[in-house]
Amino acid sequence: MSRTSGPIRVVVVDDQPLIRAGFAMVLAAQSDIDVVGEAENGADALTLLAGTEADVVIMDIRMPVMDGVEATRRLGRLPEAPRVLVLTTFDTDEDAFAALQAGASGFLLKNTPPEEVVTAIRVVAGGESVVAPRITRQLLDRFAGKLDPSPRHDERLDMLTAREREVLELVAEGLSNTEIASRLFIAEATVKTHFGKILTKLDLRDRVQAVIFAYDSGLVSPSG
Repeated sequence: MSRTSGPIRVVVVDDQPLIRAGFAMVLAAQSDIDVVGEAENGADALTLLAGTEADVVIMDIRMPVMDGVEATRRLGRLPEAPRVLVLTTFDTDEDAFAALQAGASGFLLKNTPPEEVVTAIRVVAGGESVVAPRITRQLLDRFAGKLDPSPRHDERLDMLTAREREVLELVAEGLSNTEIASRLFIAEATVKTHFGKILTKLDLRDRVQAVIFAYDSGLVSPSG
């Protein structure tokens, strides 16, 4: 969903009232963020968002009625979908990987410090992901068994230039823009330009989706 001027509009989705209240309290203290709604499960979130414009949804994963993965997947089908940050325990919740595949722009630990939650919301609202490149790679490698063992070539890859494919491969390997620039002996600004073109050509929103695409298309494979 494209950002409009004014405060970042946030919806909090979690089946635990205390967690919702905690997020709402923290975010209410920010001059550039408005909590425009709360929901206790994915189904309620979809109903709420059908009539409420939002920029970012903080989405719990494991909830009754409809979990966060399915809700994220359904939100992603909307033409003006808000961006999603999933809540997870990371080390124990394998559904975090499914949420990324479903279109989430990143994930937060449930014990994330409040100031980091606020920063993450601003980053995601600005069109970026909140998952560090190496963490994205580690997550995908850990849950490699969930990937298609024989991914099919995606025709969208043919739209990329040789250099763009090279940049995408390095992004999927977990390198930052600075590291890619060093590896390819080009300016970091040039890396950013290439990556912007990659996102446009592949119709992707951010780094997380680019890494998922690289795996799903067979451009790269887990651990190598």
